[in-house]
Amino acid sequence: MGNGVKEGPVEFQRDVEPVTARIPAEDNQEKKKVLNSLMSGALAGAVAKTAVAPLDRTKIMFQGDSRADLSPQEAYRLIYHTYLNEGFWSLWRGNSATMVRVIPYAAIQFCAHEEYKQILGNYYGFQGKALTPFPRFVAGSLAGTTAAMVTYPLDMVRARMAVTPKEMYSSIVHVFIRISREEGLKTLYRGFTPTILGVIPYAGLSFFTYETLKKVHAEHSGKAQPSPPERLLFGACAGLIGQSASYPLDVVRRRMQTAGVLGHTYSSILLTMQEIVREEGLIRGLYKGLSMNWVKGPIAVGISFTTFDLTQILLRKLQHGPGLER
Repeated sequence: MGNGVKEGPVEFQRDVEPVTARIPAEDNQEKKKVLNSLMSGALAGAVAKTAVAPLDRTKIMFQGDSRADLSPQEAYRLIYHTYLNEGFWSLWRGNSATMVRVIPYAAIQFCAHEEYKQILGNYYGFQGKALTPFPRFVAGSLAGTTAAMVTYPLDMVRARMAVTPKEMYSSIVHVFIRISREEGLKTLYRGFTPTILGVIPYAGLSFFTYETLKKVHAEHSGKAQPSPPERLLFGACAGLIGQSASYPLDVVRRRMQTAGVLGHTYSSILLTMQEIVREEGLIRGLYKGLSMNWVKGPIAVGISFTTFDLTQILLRKLQHGPGLER
């Protein structure tokens, strides 16, 4: 009996210790994973958007102006004219607002994508394996929608700063104050619906295409990971497909966002589309700037996906040592 009393607590302690030790370790690992995704996504967005900022600003200016006709020659002329009249750094005007938006947007989008992939993988029974096509598309769409919902007012501010002279808005805060005072807080969400409708195919197809190309590459090449140039190429294809599919809604979004300062009034998506088509035609109106997007988009998305993947790999190597790749 004395032995039983003595052995009971010892046996109980041996059973409980691994459980209490394991839970904090799993939580800590999950926190590291989320933090890595947030940091990698933030860097990916910042690098990609800064690289294409002059082209991005030019595209927004053409999208917002119903009279402008975008061609490579016109785009070059506008960039050169802006450089002569406002200086070299004016080509990056609005990029500070872009960074304020794109850093949280990209961080949330990439992190959300990793989490949605895990949730869908658990649901469909693909833990640790590549998702099948439909869940792959859903994970990308949900990630883009989540990021867009959280950061939309910053996108509105960025669009306003891109199409107005620097005398009109002195800073990001000034844009918020003037819009709130002169047009109402509702204006900060003007164009929100076409944004979400555009993000679903854009983010879904972008992530779907990139993940699919990586999977196909691994199956046919025998290599577990693509090289950086291959990642850039896969990302470029993803950007080309995603942006082409959602482009008309991107034009509608920009028109609705910049209507207040360009003398237009757009009350709904359908009415905006009808007016654009009536005044400018289907192709010249709803696809205005698409040729520039075929240059800008693949570069930006390719850089973004590649930066995210390589940063993830680097952070994991720093934490766990070499030999651990995505």
